[in-house]
This record gives sequence, structure tokens and C-alpha cells, in this order.
Amino acid sequence: MAKKTALYERHVELGARIVDFAGWMLPVQYPTGPKEEHVRVRTAAGLFDIDHMGQIAVSGPDALRFLQRVLTADISRVEVGASGYALLCYDDGTIIDDVFVYRLPDQYLLAVNASNNEKDTRWLEYQRGGLDVDVRNVSEETYMLALQGPQAEAILQEMTAADLSALPHHHITEAEVVGVRSLVSRTGYTGEDGFELYFSAGSAAAIWDALLRAGTPRGLIPAGLAARDTLRLEAAMPLYGQEISASINPIEARMGWAVALDKEDLIGRDALLKVRLEGPTRTLVGFRMTEGGVARHGYPIATPDGQVVGEVTSGSYAPTLNTFIGLGFVPVALAKPGTEICIDIRGKLRPAAVVRLPFYKPRYRR
Repeated sequence: MAKKTALYERHVELGARIVDFAGWMLPVQYPTGPKEEHVRVRTAAGLFDIDHMGQIAVSGPDALRFLQRVLTADISRVEVGASGYALLCYDDGTIIDDVFVYRLPDQYLLAVNASNNEKDTRWLEYQRGGLDVDVRNVSEETYMLALQGPQAEAILQEMTAADLSALPHHHITEAEVVGVRSLVSRTGYTGEDGFELYFSAGSAAAIWDALLRAGTPRGLIPAGLAARDTLRLEAAMPLYGQEISASINPIEARMGWAVALDKEDLIGRDALLKVRLEGPTRTLVGFRMTEGGVARHGYPIATPDGQVVGEVTSGSYAPTLNTFIGLGFVPVALAKPGTEICIDIRGKLRPAAVVRLPFYKPRYRR
């Protein structure tokens, strides 16, 4: 049976359409519709219930040494109060999951994908070996909301004494939000400025309601999974199971920047080094449909003469850009911007062109 977040009834009361996503009953859209939710995040603010995501706490004397081994990025460079993006990889270099890691004064907090929460936890536990490190899944006791958009700072500032203007992007701080002890992180998955909030699960309704009260005058509306997906696609942010998976390595997924191959104990290092030295045979590209049409996940990518050369990973109409866009894997020789390709949409080849990524450049301060 699919799980329900503590805000499930709030979503139902708001008229949301609920779907089963990664084993959770979540709002895919509200009566405003995903296009309006998308536009509000770009122009004002949107509030997302993302408690389906998992949280794993890693602590102990060997915590850093452990994370240096299991995560691709150089975690030693993540200072207290900062965060970083990294990948968990198998020995063959393929991707277990992508994670955000926050360095807190007494521990590291990993935010992981809902569908991989249990798998990631088991993998980390198996990799402890003789290290003095504690791996604890805290998802049940931790709630997670995302407040995204150019008005996010002004809205949240009304609810906390912390100076949010002093919190840099990709940093986290502890603060009280309407009296609730919370972790406030300037991160997100939309390509806009905004915050992800971590707090005790019992306070979810109080913080959700307070955010809507404070934010409605500034244009805030609740947003669902559909808008979240088009927002992250415009910003070319990967989705597990599509742009990254256990059959894809970080180099071909254009995520080599998140891999520190100078870490000799890194799991999957030799496999990743091989790909880096020899070069990938395929790579992830972005494309625009030149004559319309929605390129869905799994649709074949072909050359103009009909030779199938790859596969679409994500595709949608992009409200901000007023065009149809997509991501997919193609041979490296076809990855140059301007290259003409075709998408096989239900047996008909529709023209597209490879473009530079991201489709939408974030406007927030870095």
C-alpha cells in the first residue's frame, strides 16, 4: 500500500489530483494546473510537499573517510554549514543514486531519492566495513518541504528571525520557523532561488499552513509533481530512473564535474577512470523540437535518415520557453549543438535539434 505524507489531507482539501509516485500518494497537480504552478515558481513562488524523499544521517569519527569512499565528490571540501552534490556508484561506475549532502556541526545529512531510500541505506550500511561510522535513516522523523521562486526569501523571512539574505546558495543553517526548530537550506530542484526545510514530522501542518498564509499575498501557490518535473527539465537537472540509473555512468551523463577521481578509495574509481580516459561512446544532450511534438521517455532518437541512435530520457512542453524540449543519450559524434536529429513519436519521425544546456539559466545569486 502506498504511503501518505502528513499533509495528504491538506492536498485533498485543496483539490489536488493524487497519484502513486515511488510508493507515495502525492499531489501531481492542483486545480490551478501544472502550467500555472510552473509559471508561479518562475515569477513568484511555489510550495512543494517533498516528504517522500529520504534522509540519511552519517556520523562518527570516520564519517568523512567513509563518505569520501562512497560518494563521488570530494566531501572534504564541504565546510560546516555548506552542502554538495554527489553520486553513489557501484564498482562498475554506474549510478546507484544522486544525493545532496549537508555538513552539519555534528553529522552529515544525505537527502536521497524516494525510490532509492531503502536501497541507499542498505548500500551505505554494507560499506561501513571496519570504520567507526554510524548510518541512520531518519526519514520517518524528518519532514521536508520546498519553497521555491523569486519571492521565496521574502516569504520565509516573515517566519524566521534568521537573516536569510546572509545564507549563500548551497548552504544550510539551523533556525526557528514559526517557532519550530528547522534546518533551512538554500537549495532546490527548480532552477530558481529557494529553500528546502527540514523539521520534525509532527510540525508539517503548522509550517505548511503558515507558509501559505504568509506567501499567498506574494503570489505563492502549492505546486505538484508535474510542475516540479517541467521546472527541473528546463534547468536540465537529472531525474533518477531517466537521466541517471544503474545502467548509466556519470561521465556519459555529463556529471563528471561531480566525480573526484583523485580519491584512490572511491568505489567505482577504476571503471570511471577508464571512461574518463577513453571517452564515453554516448552522451546526454538537450534538444528542442523544431516542429512541435512531445518527446516522451523511451522514445527512439534517430538521424534524419531514420537510423535509430539513442533514446529520450525526458521530454515535455517548456512553459517558460514556450517550446517543446527533451533530454536523451546519443553517440558523442551527434552531441554538437545545432546537430539535426529526429524523435520517433509513435512511428513518425519529428525533427529536432541539439542545443546547449541548460535550456533555462537560473537567475538566482550563486
